[in-house]
Order: sequence, then C-alpha cells, then structure tokens
Amino acid sequence: MPASNDVVTLEAVSLLYRLAKHRIPSFKEYVVHWMRGALVYEELWALTDVSVRIERGESIGIIGRNGAGKSTLLKVVARVLEPTRGRLTLNGSVVPMLQIGAGFDHELTGLENIYLNALLLGHTRAEIDAVRERIIEFSGLADFIHVPLRNYSSGMLARLGFSVATAWVPDIFIIDEVLAVGDAAFVRRTQERMREIRAAGTTVLFVSHSPQSILQTCDRCLWLDKGVVRGDGPAKPILAEYMAATVP
Repeated sequence: MPASNDVVTLEAVSLLYRLAKHRIPSFKEYVVHWMRGALVYEELWALTDVSVRIERGESIGIIGRNGAGKSTLLKVVARVLEPTRGRLTLNGSVVPMLQIGAGFDHELTGLENIYLNALLLGHTRAEIDAVRERIIEFSGLADFIHVPLRNYSSGMLARLGFSVATAWVPDIFIIDEVLAVGDAAFVRRTQERMREIRAAGTTVLFVSHSPQSILQTCDRCLWLDKGVVRGDGPAKPILAEYMAATVP
C-alpha cells in the first residue's frame, strides 16, 4: 500500500499493444481472417516495468522522444488504459486533459458543452451553475460560447477544455501538451491558473516537448525512453541529461 502522502503509485507497470500487421479493409474480411486463424499481430511494449511514486502536491514533467510512452503513461494513470502487468494505485480524483475536444459534442454549443464536460467529470448541475460565468470569462470565448463546437478552432477547443477542467481544484490534474495550440495571452492565463491549483495542493502530471514549459511548471521530471524510465529527479538536471542525450 502507498504511503499516506502518495497520490499516484505505479508498481512495475507494463503495457502491451498488439498491432495488426496487415490492413483489413472490411469487417467481413476481418471475420474471415479471424475464423481462419490468419490474423497476425506485432507486439509493442509501450511501457516496461515503470515504477514511480508521486506525492500529493508534486508537479511532474514527463519528457521523451515521440513514441517513448509518455501519453500511454498518462492514459494508464487516468484509467483510460489498463496495464498489461503491474499495479496502479490512486488516492484522489483525476481530471485528465489528454486530447483536444475529448468529452465534447461538436454539434452542441460551447455553453452546452460546459455542462456536458463538467457532468462527465462528476459535477452536479448546481455546481456547474455556480462557476459557469467564471468558466466563460476565463476561456475568453465571449459570444462564441453560443456557437456549435464544429466552428471552433483547435485553440478555442483547448481554451474551453482547460477552463472547464480547472474550474474546480482537482486532486490530480493530467495534461498532455494540448495547450500548445493556445495563443500567447491564454498561455499566460493558463500558467497563472496552474500556479493557483499547484498552490492549492493539486498533483500535476504534465507532458511537454518544451523544456522551458517543464521548468516553468514542474519541480520534478520523469524521462521515458522506449517505455522505460531513464531518469527521475529534479527537473533541471534531468532535462539537461535528456537534452545532452537527444539533441545533436
């Protein structure tokens, strides 16, 4: 069992993807291949024996090359994916921002999606009513809040998603670089909001390819390389090791 101050504990967590080696264009052909036993898969271990303990209030930057397992690790912590091996223990509520537009209906307006997304996060209508105007103001969407999301840019979607996710102080906040599409003014507001939720004791897991963003947001850094933890410690030295190993 984790210590009382640990909110995320991963014990020898591994995750296997089984990738089809042949493209099958239709469900009928898939069934035929399956019945013949002709389906061939390639095994890819996205994570291998990852053991990490994260304490309450820590802010962890997760770095690594594309395909290193960063997003997979966040999805495991968010319980979107179940580990193939190992154990995950959480002590608190999780609010994930893993993909732009996740949890939204693009045929509904921004205002309607505030209610939809917040309900999916476990909040009541009364709780949403109480912070609705604050969400709209922080997003900066103004009259666009009454426009269907199909007309939103990726930056507008990110602003709305972040505004809803941080309207309440979560125990564990997971963010997968979706804010890289925001404009400069909104990035400044998100940095201030991140400081506020960290000060309130939220544990933050943050994936980014930007060393500067990691240093601004995180005290600790986790370096993944081909699904294996290659470094874990204070952000500045781990980032220096990563840059020395990966930048030509």
